[in-house]
Amino acid sequence: MKKPAKSKHLLHYTEEKSCEEQGFWLVAGVDEVGRGCLAGPVVASAVIMSRQICPPWYKEVRDSKMLTPEKREYLSPCIHQVAVTIGTGMVGSYLIDSLGMTAAVNLAMNLAVRQLAPCPQYVLIDHFTIRGLTCPQKGVLDGDSLVFSIACASIVAKVYRDHLMQKLDRRYPGYGLAKHKGYGTEEHLKGLRKLGPSPIHRRLFGPVRNLAQLSFKDFLKLQNGANGDT
Repeated sequence: MKKPAKSKHLLHYTEEKSCEEQGFWLVAGVDEVGRGCLAGPVVASAVIMSRQICPPWYKEVRDSKMLTPEKREYLSPCIHQVAVTIGTGMVGSYLIDSLGMTAAVNLAMNLAVRQLAPCPQYVLIDHFTIRGLTCPQKGVLDGDSLVFSIACASIVAKVYRDHLMQKLDRRYPGYGLAKHKGYGTEEHLKGLRKLGPSPIHRRLFGPVRNLAQLSFKDFLKLQNGANGDT
């Protein structure tokens, strides 16, 4: 009888196990969310998961983008409950405008790693490496869809940021922040045309300051052109 194929979405501990074979037992996974948003902070989380525990929800973990909001809301407290330690770093829109997106993401990741106690002996990051870390690290291509600890970090960061954007929606009503979480949806652009930018809107790129004059298609072109700095 033919065995069923393994799910291509099932994450694993391969990278963490490789680190352990080199003598690194405290391995953190790091990921960020909010890079492509028009408003709000970029948020990074760092998570060290115990290899001695295999929780019953293990096979439900995915890259946060592949999960429903309800599933993320379920998994984030589960991760917090069993993780060795979790750190979260946040960089607001003002600093994003001042530093540029790449530097802002690097700072958020650094802040997240610095909050970990105990400190990590090795850090695994989705795709990138982090400037300024004193411990060994590795950027893993598609890490959030392959590496368990990175996927856990992506879920924690996403839920943290979503909750923050819901609070900011009450402070800055009219943009629909609770719904689209600051991403460049047509609803968001309509709010910008009507109200203008709020204090939490990013002014990193000059044309974004004049979004009221842009169509949705124009914005998509602008966003795609800006990806070089993200």
